[in-house]
Amino acid sequence: MFKITAIPALQDNYIWAMHNDKQAVVVDPGDAMPVLEFMAEQGLTLAAILCTHRHNDHIGGIAQLRAVYNVPVYGRRHEKNPHISHDLRDGEQLRLDVFGLVFDIIETPGHLDDHIAYCAANATPEILFCGDVLFGAGCGRNFEGTLEQLHHSLQRLSRLPETTLVYCAHEYTASNLRFAIACEPDNPAVQQRIADTAKLRAQNLSTVPSTIALEKATNPFLRCNVPAIVHRLQQRGLNDPSPASVFAALRQWRDNF
Repeated sequence: MFKITAIPALQDNYIWAMHNDKQAVVVDPGDAMPVLEFMAEQGLTLAAILCTHRHNDHIGGIAQLRAVYNVPVYGRRHEKNPHISHDLRDGEQLRLDVFGLVFDIIETPGHLDDHIAYCAANATPEILFCGDVLFGAGCGRNFEGTLEQLHHSLQRLSRLPETTLVYCAHEYTASNLRFAIACEPDNPAVQQRIADTAKLRAQNLSTVPSTIALEKATNPFLRCNVPAIVHRLQQRGLNDPSPASVFAALRQWRDNF
Protein backbone atom coordinates (compact mmCIF):
# COMPACT_ATOMS: atom_id res chain seq x y z
CA MET A 1 0.00 0.00 0.00
CA PHE A 2 1.07 3.59 -0.56
CA LYS A 3 -0.17 7.11 -0.03
CA ILE A 4 0.19 10.32 -2.01
CA THR A 5 0.97 13.38 0.08
CA ALA A 6 1.18 17.02 -1.02
CA ILE A 7 4.35 18.78 0.10
CA PRO A 8 3.72 22.54 -0.17
CA ALA A 9 6.69 24.42 -1.64
CA LEU A 10 7.69 27.86 -2.87
CA GLN A 11 4.70 30.19 -3.23
CA ASP A 12 1.95 27.87 -4.46
CA ASN A 13 3.61 24.67 -5.70
CA TYR A 14 2.80 21.14 -4.67
CA ILE A 15 5.54 18.51 -4.70
CA TRP A 16 3.74 15.18 -4.76
CA ALA A 17 5.21 12.35 -2.70
CA MET A 18 4.16 8.76 -3.27
CA HIS A 19 5.27 6.78 -0.24
CA ASN A 20 4.84 3.76 1.95
CA ASP A 21 6.40 3.45 5.41
CA LYS A 22 9.93 3.13 4.02
CA GLN A 23 10.41 4.76 0.63
CA ALA A 24 9.15 7.72 -1.37
CA VAL A 25 9.08 8.91 -4.96
CA VAL A 26 8.60 12.64 -5.49
CA VAL A 27 7.21 14.52 -8.46
CA ASP A 28 8.58 17.91 -9.54
CA PRO A 29 10.71 18.89 -6.52
CA GLY A 30 11.21 22.59 -7.15
CA ASP A 31 12.71 23.01 -3.68
CA ALA A 32 14.75 20.40 -1.82
CA MET A 33 14.24 21.52 1.76
CA PRO A 34 10.53 20.68 2.14
CA VAL A 35 11.25 17.24 0.68
CA LEU A 36 14.20 16.62 3.00
CA GLU A 37 12.10 17.72 5.97
CA PHE A 38 9.26 15.42 4.92
CA MET A 39 11.67 12.48 4.54
CA ALA A 40 13.11 13.10 7.99
CA GLU A 41 9.70 13.49 9.65
CA GLN A 42 8.34 10.31 8.06
CA GLY A 43 11.53 8.27 8.35
CA LEU A 44 11.68 7.70 4.59
CA THR A 45 14.37 7.33 1.97
CA LEU A 46 14.03 8.65 -1.57
CA ALA A 47 13.74 6.04 -4.33
CA ALA A 48 13.26 8.17 -7.46
CA ILE A 49 12.29 11.57 -8.85
CA LEU A 50 9.70 12.16 -11.58
CA CYS A 51 9.85 15.36 -13.62
CA THR A 52 7.05 16.72 -15.81
CA HIS A 53 9.00 19.63 -17.36
CA ARG A 54 12.03 21.83 -16.91
CA HIS A 55 10.70 25.02 -15.29
CA ASN A 56 12.83 25.83 -12.26
CA ASP A 57 9.94 25.61 -9.81
CA HIS A 58 9.75 21.94 -10.81
CA ILE A 59 13.44 21.01 -11.00
CA GLY A 60 15.14 23.51 -8.68
CA GLY A 61 15.61 21.02 -5.84
CA ILE A 62 16.80 18.02 -7.83
CA ALA A 63 20.54 18.62 -7.58
CA GLN A 64 20.42 19.01 -3.81
CA LEU A 65 18.22 15.93 -3.41
CA ARG A 66 20.54 13.84 -5.57
CA ALA A 67 23.49 14.97 -3.47
CA VAL A 68 21.78 13.24 -0.54
CA TYR A 69 20.02 10.42 -2.40
CA ASN A 70 21.72 9.23 -5.59
CA VAL A 71 18.45 8.25 -7.27
CA PRO A 72 17.24 8.07 -10.88
CA VAL A 73 15.48 11.09 -12.32
CA TYR A 74 12.81 10.33 -14.91
CA GLY A 75 11.50 12.79 -17.48
CA ARG A 76 11.70 14.09 -21.03
CA ARG A 77 15.34 14.85 -21.75
CA HIS A 78 16.06 18.45 -22.80
CA GLU A 79 19.29 20.41 -23.22
CA LYS A 80 18.11 22.89 -20.56
CA ASN A 81 17.32 20.18 -18.05
CA PRO A 82 20.60 18.47 -17.09
CA HIS A 83 19.02 16.40 -14.33
CA ILE A 84 17.22 13.71 -16.35
CA SER A 85 18.97 10.36 -16.07
CA HIS A 86 16.22 8.27 -17.71
CA ASP A 87 14.61 9.72 -20.84
CA LEU A 88 10.89 9.01 -21.30
CA ARG A 89 8.90 9.30 -24.53
CA ASP A 90 5.26 9.19 -25.53
CA GLY A 91 3.78 5.71 -25.33
CA GLU A 92 6.50 4.31 -23.07
CA GLN A 93 5.87 3.01 -19.58
CA LEU A 94 7.57 3.61 -16.26
CA ARG A 95 7.30 0.84 -13.68
CA LEU A 96 7.58 1.77 -10.02
CA ASP A 97 7.80 -1.69 -8.53
CA VAL A 98 8.11 -0.30 -5.00
CA PHE A 99 4.42 0.69 -5.24
CA GLY A 100 3.26 -1.76 -7.90
CA LEU A 101 2.47 1.11 -10.28
CA VAL A 102 2.87 1.28 -14.04
CA PHE A 103 2.77 4.81 -15.48
CA ASP A 104 1.90 5.43 -19.12
CA ILE A 105 3.91 8.37 -20.48
CA ILE A 106 1.92 11.00 -22.35
CA GLU A 107 3.81 13.79 -24.12
CA THR A 108 1.84 16.98 -23.46
CA PRO A 109 3.50 19.91 -25.30
CA GLY A 110 1.99 23.38 -25.47
CA HIS A 111 3.22 24.70 -22.11
CA LEU A 112 6.82 23.65 -22.71
CA ASP A 113 8.07 21.35 -25.47
CA ASP A 114 9.47 18.82 -22.99
CA HIS A 115 6.30 18.51 -20.89
CA ILE A 116 5.07 14.99 -20.15
CA ALA A 117 2.34 13.55 -17.93
CA TYR A 118 2.36 10.31 -15.98
CA CYS A 119 -0.81 8.20 -15.81
CA ALA A 120 -1.08 5.04 -13.72
CA ALA A 121 -4.04 3.19 -15.17
CA ASN A 122 -3.44 0.19 -12.91
CA ALA A 123 -4.11 2.21 -9.76
CA THR A 124 -7.58 2.31 -8.19
CA PRO A 125 -8.62 5.00 -8.87
CA GLU A 126 -6.28 5.93 -11.70
CA ILE A 127 -3.54 8.49 -11.00
CA LEU A 128 -2.43 11.39 -13.22
CA PHE A 129 0.53 13.67 -12.53
CA CYS A 130 0.04 16.46 -15.06
CA GLY A 131 2.46 19.18 -13.97
CA ASP A 132 1.48 22.54 -15.46
CA VAL A 133 -0.62 21.45 -18.45
CA LEU A 134 -3.91 20.81 -16.64
CA PHE A 135 -4.83 22.69 -13.46
CA GLY A 136 -7.87 22.70 -11.24
CA ALA A 137 -10.42 24.51 -13.49
CA GLY A 138 -7.64 25.78 -15.76
CA CYS A 139 -4.60 25.04 -17.88
CA GLY A 140 -1.02 26.23 -18.23
CA ARG A 141 0.16 29.16 -20.28
CA ASN A 142 1.52 28.61 -23.77
CA PHE A 143 5.26 29.35 -23.48
CA GLU A 144 6.54 27.04 -26.23
CA GLY A 145 4.94 25.31 -29.15
CA THR A 146 1.46 26.25 -30.28
CA LEU A 147 -1.97 26.68 -28.78
CA GLU A 148 -3.08 23.85 -31.05
CA GLN A 149 -0.56 21.58 -29.31
CA LEU A 150 -1.78 22.66 -25.88
CA HIS A 151 -5.38 22.05 -26.90
CA HIS A 152 -4.46 18.61 -28.22
CA SER A 153 -2.58 17.77 -25.02
CA LEU A 154 -5.61 18.65 -22.92
CA GLN A 155 -7.92 16.67 -25.18
CA ARG A 156 -5.72 13.61 -24.67
CA LEU A 157 -5.91 13.99 -20.90
CA SER A 158 -9.68 14.55 -21.03
CA ARG A 159 -10.10 11.10 -22.60
CA LEU A 160 -8.66 9.38 -19.54
CA PRO A 161 -11.17 7.57 -17.28
CA GLU A 162 -13.39 10.07 -15.48
CA THR A 163 -12.41 8.59 -12.12
CA THR A 164 -8.74 9.49 -12.68
CA LEU A 165 -7.32 11.59 -9.85
CA VAL A 166 -5.70 14.73 -11.27
CA TYR A 167 -2.58 15.77 -9.36
CA CYS A 168 -1.51 19.12 -10.78
CA ALA A 169 1.45 21.13 -9.50
CA HIS A 170 -0.09 24.41 -8.28
CA GLU A 171 -2.83 25.71 -6.00
CA TYR A 172 -4.56 27.79 -8.68
CA THR A 173 -8.11 26.47 -8.41
CA ALA A 174 -9.76 29.48 -6.76
CA SER A 175 -8.38 31.99 -9.26
CA ASN A 176 -9.15 29.68 -12.18
CA LEU A 177 -12.75 29.34 -11.02
CA ARG A 178 -13.19 33.11 -11.15
CA PHE A 179 -12.46 32.82 -14.85
CA ALA A 180 -14.60 29.71 -15.25
CA ILE A 181 -17.67 31.45 -13.81
CA ALA A 182 -17.09 34.41 -16.16
CA CYS A 183 -17.17 31.92 -19.04
CA GLU A 184 -20.24 30.04 -17.76
CA PRO A 185 -22.10 32.05 -15.10
CA ASP A 186 -25.05 29.62 -15.16
CA ASN A 187 -23.05 26.40 -14.77
CA PRO A 188 -24.18 24.85 -11.45
CA ALA A 189 -21.11 22.60 -11.30
CA VAL A 190 -18.84 25.64 -11.41
CA GLN A 191 -20.96 27.37 -8.77
CA GLN A 192 -20.70 24.31 -6.50
CA ARG A 193 -16.95 23.99 -7.05
CA ILE A 194 -16.47 27.64 -6.10
CA ALA A 195 -18.29 26.98 -2.81
CA ASP A 196 -16.35 23.77 -2.15
CA THR A 197 -13.03 25.43 -2.95
CA ALA A 198 -13.75 28.36 -0.63
CA LYS A 199 -14.42 25.94 2.24
CA LEU A 200 -11.20 24.03 1.62
CA ARG A 201 -9.04 27.14 1.35
CA ALA A 202 -10.61 28.63 4.50
CA GLN A 203 -9.16 25.60 6.30
CA ASN A 204 -5.85 25.91 4.42
CA LEU A 205 -6.54 22.61 2.70
CA SER A 206 -5.54 21.65 -0.84
CA THR A 207 -8.13 21.77 -3.60
CA VAL A 208 -6.33 19.04 -5.54
CA PRO A 209 -6.40 16.31 -6.59
CA SER A 210 -9.56 16.73 -8.59
CA THR A 211 -10.90 14.19 -11.08
CA ILE A 212 -11.17 14.13 -14.84
CA ALA A 213 -14.97 14.12 -14.40
CA LEU A 214 -14.87 17.29 -12.30
CA GLU A 215 -12.54 19.01 -14.76
CA LYS A 216 -14.79 18.12 -17.69
CA ALA A 217 -17.74 19.61 -15.79
CA THR A 218 -16.05 22.84 -14.64
CA ASN A 219 -12.87 23.56 -16.59
CA PRO A 220 -13.60 25.85 -19.56
CA PHE A 221 -10.52 24.61 -21.42
CA LEU A 222 -12.07 21.14 -21.57
CA ARG A 223 -15.48 22.54 -22.57
CA CYS A 224 -14.76 24.18 -25.93
CA ASN A 225 -17.84 22.56 -27.50
CA VAL A 226 -20.27 23.89 -24.89
CA PRO A 227 -22.74 26.33 -26.52
CA ALA A 228 -22.75 28.71 -23.55
CA ILE A 229 -18.97 29.16 -23.75
CA VAL A 230 -19.02 29.55 -27.53
CA HIS A 231 -21.78 32.18 -27.20
CA ARG A 232 -19.86 34.03 -24.49
CA LEU A 233 -16.82 34.23 -26.72
CA GLN A 234 -18.91 35.30 -29.72
CA GLN A 235 -20.06 38.21 -27.60
CA ARG A 236 -16.36 39.05 -27.26
CA GLY A 237 -15.81 38.94 -31.02
CA LEU A 238 -15.13 35.29 -31.81
CA ASN A 239 -15.96 34.47 -35.44
CA ASP A 240 -14.78 30.87 -35.75
CA PRO A 241 -16.68 28.52 -33.39
CA SER A 242 -14.39 25.54 -33.99
CA PRO A 243 -13.04 23.97 -30.78
CA ALA A 244 -9.45 24.96 -31.59
CA SER A 245 -10.43 28.60 -32.11
CA VAL A 246 -12.58 28.59 -28.99
CA PHE A 247 -9.63 27.20 -27.03
CA ALA A 248 -7.28 29.86 -28.40
CA ALA A 249 -9.77 32.61 -27.55
CA LEU A 250 -10.19 31.24 -24.02
CA ARG A 251 -6.44 31.12 -23.44
CA GLN A 252 -6.01 34.68 -24.73
CA TRP A 253 -8.85 35.91 -22.52
CA ARG A 254 -7.44 34.09 -19.50
CA ASP A 255 -3.98 35.58 -20.09
CA ASN A 256 -5.50 39.05 -19.71
CA PHE A 257 -8.24 38.26 -17.19
